[in-house]
Amino acid sequence: MFLQTDEQTIEDLRIFGKRDVSGIYELYNHTHTRGGETLLQEMFRQPLSDKEAINRRSSIIAHFAQQRVAFPFEAAMFDMAEKYLKNGDEQTKSAGRAVVLGEKDIYNGVTSVIGLVQQLHRFIESPTVAGAAAYTAERTAIALLLAEPALEPALNEPMKGKLSYGAVTAFDLLFRTRERQRITKLLEHVYTLDVYLSVAAVATEKQFVFPTALDKGSAVLQLEGVYHPSLKNPVGNNVFMGPDSNVIFLTGANMAGKSTFLRSLSTALYVAHMGFPVAARKMVFSVMDGIFTTINLPDNLGIGASHFYAEVLRVKKVATALSSGQSLLVIFDELFRGTNVKDAHEATVAVSRAFAGRKNSLFVISSHIVEAGEGLKEAGSVDFRYLPTRMNGHQPEYTYTLEQGITDDRHGMIIIRNEGILDILRNGRKTK
Repeated sequence: MFLQTDEQTIEDLRIFGKRDVSGIYELYNHTHTRGGETLLQEMFRQPLSDKEAINRRSSIIAHFAQQRVAFPFEAAMFDMAEKYLKNGDEQTKSAGRAVVLGEKDIYNGVTSVIGLVQQLHRFIESPTVAGAAAYTAERTAIALLLAEPALEPALNEPMKGKLSYGAVTAFDLLFRTRERQRITKLLEHVYTLDVYLSVAAVATEKQFVFPTALDKGSAVLQLEGVYHPSLKNPVGNNVFMGPDSNVIFLTGANMAGKSTFLRSLSTALYVAHMGFPVAARKMVFSVMDGIFTTINLPDNLGIGASHFYAEVLRVKKVATALSSGQSLLVIFDELFRGTNVKDAHEATVAVSRAFAGRKNSLFVISSHIVEAGEGLKEAGSVDFRYLPTRMNGHQPEYTYTLEQGITDDRHGMIIIRNEGILDILRNGRKTK
């Protein structure tokens, strides 16, 4: 079972990097193998939506992080083994990319696979790995593959001297023909292990916390000290959401940190659904069916849609999912900013009230229309939070720390004056 999301959310959360800007994926990617890197990408594309699966993966990675288990294979050995095994497989043949391997390539490939098999056997038999209860199913699957009698010569090969031509020929036939499927499955297990150990190393290095997943539909999100993992000097925030407080109405001036907070919260929940550690001191969450964010919604010029109509379509998509009974986290940054203040006010109140009635889902809505907050005070399950601005003379300063209530801080004109824009327009230059 996978978490539902879409490209808009993946773009909003900057899961994958663009140009010179790294994404969340790059932050977690310490993999040693190409296969591990590809698998990690797939995991980021398909977070889990099953409590047992999430907690199991989290438990495995937490164990490896606590024990500081290192990846037991050399990257160069893997490169040789992958190159060797890939040459001659059906996909490579059908694509016309197969080449005849030379004696040296075959020899290096055979010895690399033998080394891989032997090291993998030692790894799963080590007390540290044997003690990882959540890893038992995968460890057993690897052990069964290695227990195949056909692989016994590879496991017992002393590798003290150069292999004979006959031995290389026999192993080559074994690895690339007779037991290709079994060897390929072993590689897949190693790729998964590569991801686990990579993410465990990140957890240790960054001091990320491992969340606890609760039953789907209970609509609980508890975060202590949550921050965005890409920030160098982050400010953590505490959040508690439940059925009686399933909507956060967020206000604050421009540059106060609203969008960063929305990304921090939704990124933590997205990554938690992968069973990965998150940037926080503590996290407990209900498993959701989906996460949908609207932080940087573009106009849809392809269908002639204005920004407002794109917002309407986005809300409709969320409403359709909610109407089927799904549990969702929904984020809207500046809901209905594409229309006039009166319409935005009425629409924000109406939609937020409807959201509040969906007790199995969680919603965070930021808005500059503080008056909308007054219309939501009787909704019953709306929690009002704001990010304050403190004035130091004519300079606004931001704490980036959530406070209870609604703020009408507006400092746009102060910032415009501080930047000398009006002076530039009047005089052609900025006055000092």
